Amino acid sequence: MYVLASPCIQNEKLRAEGITTDADRTDWAAAARRCEKFNIEIVPLPCPETLFLGVPRTPGSFLDRLNVPEFSLLLDRLEAEVRSLIAERVEAPLAIIGVNSSPTCGVTTTYYSDEKSAGPGVFLKRFSDIPLIDVRQFAQYRIYLAAPLFSEAQRVYNQALADLISSRCYCEVHLPQELDTGESRGEKREEFIYRQNLSGVRNSDIVVAVIDGSDVDSGTAWEMGYATALGKRVIAVRTDFRKYSERELVNLMLETDAEVVRSSEELLALLF
Repeated sequence: MYVLASPCIQNEKLRAEGITTDADRTDWAAAARRCEKFNIEIVPLPCPETLFLGVPRTPGSFLDRLNVPEFSLLLDRLEAEVRSLIAERVEAPLAIIGVNSSPTCGVTTTYYSDEKSAGPGVFLKRFSDIPLIDVRQFAQYRIYLAAPLFSEAQRVYNQALADLISSRCYCEVHLPQELDTGESRGEKREEFIYRQNLSGVRNSDIVVAVIDGSDVDSGTAWEMGYATALGKRVIAVRTDFRKYSERELVNLMLETDAEVVRSSEELLALLF
């Protein structure tokens, strides 16, 4: 099991001077931890810009200095090398991890011209048959699963969803019901559960919230609101076919800042 990755994720010296931030380094370290935790090998791609322009180099766009026949020929050769590497490994990579804004290895944004534009860089564009993911998104893998947990049916569903996320998306999942077993709650026990879940939301990258039912569970709603206030990404899972109103699946205060999906498969597609 492996991913192909822009080589600057492991060696920032391959990037243009002055563009790497502390936030970049944090994301790259988190991406590496995710791979290490789930035994995913990181196989570096060749760096077309370094091979063509060398290091050190100043930032620039594709049209500025790469839009020449010689660079196109280099991309042809490097694509063939990567395709050969994949063929030798037999299995396809899980994904290619790129670095947004790069003229060659951007995923959703690239400096093709002097203005940043949407779309992949000129090198990764050649691998449209392989899932592309920006390293910043790949670095977000700590999930807090907010859901009602008061019946056997709810707890079984929550556990199954957590296992699915972990196995299919290679994510760490904080599952509150592992702390809240329904045992008699004294004051200290309640405080412990509250603090642990509070920390769980704070330390998560993404909150996945189950919002089934005629009304959303109050604890889940609170966790969604807290996550939103912290600037966390919130994905709400609504498999219930009932609608709150003609235009709303649930209360608009929960829908507005959340990405709402209607199935576990839709959820997995967003997470990986």
